[in-house]
Amino acid sequence: MIWNAKNGSVPLGSTAMSYVSFGRGSNVLVILPGLSDGLATVKGKALLLLRPYLPFLDRYTVYMFSRKDDMPDGYSISGMADDQAEAMRALGLKDACVLGVSQGGMVAQCLAAQHPLPVRKLVIAVSAPEANETIRENVAGWIALAEAGDHRSLMVDTAEKSYSEKYLKRYRKLYPLLGHLGRPASYRRFLINARAILAFSAVEQLPEISCPTLIIGGAEDRIVGVGASHTIHERIAGSRLFIYPGLGHAAYEEAGDFNDRVFSFLDE
Repeated sequence: MIWNAKNGSVPLGSTAMSYVSFGRGSNVLVILPGLSDGLATVKGKALLLLRPYLPFLDRYTVYMFSRKDDMPDGYSISGMADDQAEAMRALGLKDACVLGVSQGGMVAQCLAAQHPLPVRKLVIAVSAPEANETIRENVAGWIALAEAGDHRSLMVDTAEKSYSEKYLKRYRKLYPLLGHLGRPASYRRFLINARAILAFSAVEQLPEISCPTLIIGGAEDRIVGVGASHTIHERIAGSRLFIYPGLGHAAYEEAGDFNDRVFSFLDE
């Protein structure tokens, strides 16, 4: 069976980093998720997460990482990239393709700039090179909602700003459940991740990225803004840019060809 699904953990000093993996291909793809990792990690979810990647698991082994379990106050995205590099070294992932989504794309930028040897190709999706005004407004609002324990409003605001109107027409019927589904026991992890975004800037590091890079954005992105994808593209020499018309921050979920587009680039 090509699934070969596994749940794992990598020791990092006094803590650890959870990951899931699936596939049996000789090529390696490392996936770094966004801010939602602050609410729910990938731990134990290999079978739940593998489905979108089934067509590619004969050629690729996919690793999806969470941020480390015990995150210190003031943890930076640059520090997250350093820890990610250490985890990849521990697993022997020396020549990996990396896909970073949203905040994961921020970590991926730092990873490729600070630790270029493990990164063979890079895909940055719906992300930004720094905390621009749009990001600051959104993340500051989510921090306030998390500090107030208003989980429903946090989830609704994120959904409304991420998805297209067509998608939301089907999704809004679930809003009454959002006050309970996915509520963490503590928002500490989410808040550390969110505050790291507000302090983030990799603009000066981007020219140091030399591996083949694909940037994917959404024309209607209301969380990071479509201009963020253009800025990354302009500052990484030789990079490619694709913008999904009519889609926003959740383009990686809504676009039916997103994974095909990513793996086509990786296979070149």
